[in-house]
Amino acid sequence: MGVHPQAGKISTHDQLTNIPRLISAYYTDHPDPSIREQRVAFGTSGHRGSSLHASFNEQHILATTQAICFYREKEGISGPVFMGIDTHALSEPAQASALEVLAANGVETMIALDDEYTPTPAVSQAIIAYNRGRNNGLADGIVITPSHNPPMDGGFKYNMTNGGPAESNVTAWIEARANEILENGLRQVKRMPLQKALKASTTHRYDYLEAYVSKLDQLVDLDAIRTSGLKMGVDPLGGAGVHYWERIAEQYRLPLTVVDTQVDPTFRFMSLDWDGKIRMDPSSRYAMQRLIKLKDQFPVACACDTDHDRHGIVTRSSGLMQPNHYLAVAIDYLFQHRPGWGANAGIGKTLVSSLMIDRVAAKLGRKLVEVPVGFKWFVDGLFDGSLGFGGEESAGASFLDRNGKVWSTDKDGIIAALLAGEITAQTGKDPGEIYQGFVQEFGEPIYARIDAPATPEQKDKLKKLSPDQISSSELAGEKIEAILTKAPGNNAAIGGLKVTTANGWFAARPSGTENIYKIYAESFKGEAHLKQIQEEAQEVVNGAIG
Repeated sequence: MGVHPQAGKISTHDQLTNIPRLISAYYTDHPDPSIREQRVAFGTSGHRGSSLHASFNEQHILATTQAICFYREKEGISGPVFMGIDTHALSEPAQASALEVLAANGVETMIALDDEYTPTPAVSQAIIAYNRGRNNGLADGIVITPSHNPPMDGGFKYNMTNGGPAESNVTAWIEARANEILENGLRQVKRMPLQKALKASTTHRYDYLEAYVSKLDQLVDLDAIRTSGLKMGVDPLGGAGVHYWERIAEQYRLPLTVVDTQVDPTFRFMSLDWDGKIRMDPSSRYAMQRLIKLKDQFPVACACDTDHDRHGIVTRSSGLMQPNHYLAVAIDYLFQHRPGWGANAGIGKTLVSSLMIDRVAAKLGRKLVEVPVGFKWFVDGLFDGSLGFGGEESAGASFLDRNGKVWSTDKDGIIAALLAGEITAQTGKDPGEIYQGFVQEFGEPIYARIDAPATPEQKDKLKKLSPDQISSSELAGEKIEAILTKAPGNNAAIGGLKVTTANGWFAARPSGTENIYKIYAESFKGEAHLKQIQEEAQEVVNGAIG
């Protein structure tokens, strides 16, 4: 799949989503639950789709919210639901639909003061803060966001009482129940009109912004940034943290410039991603052209995706950092500058993250916990403090506060971005320069992800592979050291395959939303070796899934 000729260029008018049509379709198009693509389907982190494809419509949200109410009842969860939305056009209608159901079910619900947009980590942090010291009447949450996905998409996530994305067995239960409700024509849905729901005694306003911003100095040494005079630039990309950054700068007196505060549901200010789509992906050099231009204005510049759970870091020395590079730097710095963390606190990484992290972890003498793709696998470790840091290759990370206590059990792009400022202020080197030191010490890895076509049936086969279905003993001229279908850190199913050698590896996983599978690969032996790994990976996978 090649790079689109318009990639990296600002979108033209005809490439923008028709927002009135999108909202109209949300209310008027009815999904057909007998069609697989129109059912409720939770991927690694929630149900996603578009009203234009009948995959994210009012009926999906009504059914899913009622299923969450049934799940809460079954589990005896009786505290409030903390609910937040991002700036995608479908998020506000979805919150309205969800609130109609929550209020009719008598569920205490916390929505944002002044209808403010709410970053994912602010919801996670609110749940954790509310539940601290409680054994019953616990809170949980709903985050309405399709993450960095295109403007036509909507997303609906359930977060558990530990503040993190729901585990697979929980989302499977909610998904099955929601589809049953859809099939029965929504007869089980309790609902009241929105105006009544907003005035219900169970609906409350919560100041997510103040609750989140007021505690940030417990995570990052903001005094160090202020006293160093380090100038930072921030582009919120029209996302949920758009009003958070100015408040952070003001409260902590930081030399931090917010370069743009516009919110536009078409996201017309974004440059197109590699495939010609608008995508607020802070790790894509095509999508981040506007951020990359800040390189010469600020020693460190950063951006977050639409729900602010992912980070993009731009430094003078290296431009836009690859997520794997920044994760390695953040891990190295934090474990040497957080004396309040326990000596046994480990490092969490997803199995498609760089081998550089393994080498940094070994040097630090810290336990490395390698888990399947999806941030939910870090939740328990961050919650109980057995992980100091959890990070994934797609620029998502969270870490403990300076005293070694849980902060957010969902990804937090804001603290990851501010940390880049702390690192630069404290070491006198930007994260790009620090990474170059790793290259000299450990070698230079080349990392890439490519996509290959796969039917839904082939994707199912890939999910269920076992190691004995792979007959190869070599990969790109090196002896295969491991063939994994379960993650070494927690023995959970990968939902795909990982093959490793001394100087390289590949992992293949089916996409949750598209008819493709993804091949992640890395080589410490250069570009030609990486290409050979990728080609042989496709042969191996295609051979196994037919």
